[in-house]
Amino acid sequence: MKKIAFLILAVIALTASHPWQNKRVAYLGDSITDAKVLPDDTHYWGYLQDMLGTESYVYGISGRQWKHILDQANKLKAEHGDEVDAIMIFMGTNDYNSGTPIGEWFTETTEVVNANGKMVERKRRDYVFDNSTFRGRLNIALDSLKKMYPTKQIVMLTPIHRGFAQFSEKNVQPSEEYCNGCGEYIDAYVNSIKEASSIWSVPVIDLYSLSGLLPALSEQSMYVPGGNDNLHPNAEGHRRMALCIYYQLQALPCTF
Repeated sequence: MKKIAFLILAVIALTASHPWQNKRVAYLGDSITDAKVLPDDTHYWGYLQDMLGTESYVYGISGRQWKHILDQANKLKAEHGDEVDAIMIFMGTNDYNSGTPIGEWFTETTEVVNANGKMVERKRRDYVFDNSTFRGRLNIALDSLKKMYPTKQIVMLTPIHRGFAQFSEKNVQPSEEYCNGCGEYIDAYVNSIKEASSIWSVPVIDLYSLSGLLPALSEQSMYVPGGNDNLHPNAEGHRRMALCIYYQLQALPCTF
């Protein structure tokens, strides 16, 4: 009986439709998403497109940070309106590299409010909307996207781990063993994105933890271009990310 039950479950798993099958998905992000910054074959969204039959609207631009999300979202809105099923945001590694301060989520004040028919003094918190801090940028972007696309699925992807890269004499990026210019390590930005997931009720896929990519290790050189670039995934790195995203998306509805 157990063997029969296992076979039935296996058939169901093979024939069940993925919730993101044949959907229209927009991608906002930086160089890892940018269609003009080619790995040696295909981007993660290209692999997802092949696996799921999705239609991809790609707006990622190399070097962009969370403060640029609204520029990409506004372009998406202008070109496709509401004709999109879901939006993925893969951003944050350049905020770390540029030394953006982490900042705070909220300010707190004390006010008088009606609670159960009585006027009482209570503490109140308000979002910090400050483009000069990382959490402020997250607040601005997610508040705006929630209002711009109130019925759409929005999913954040955390940055992946970082290896050393040198693109010019003045563009040298140490590996993640080093803190950035404001004294923060990459995981502070990853953790802030995961906190934002809870604060704004936006699902997050933690590629930093789940993708298995650790390009600072020479033993994982098969996932990056190598040489002066141990930061960007190559096609094999993109394929591995896509597989991780594919299985994580099975637990999330694309449309409601």
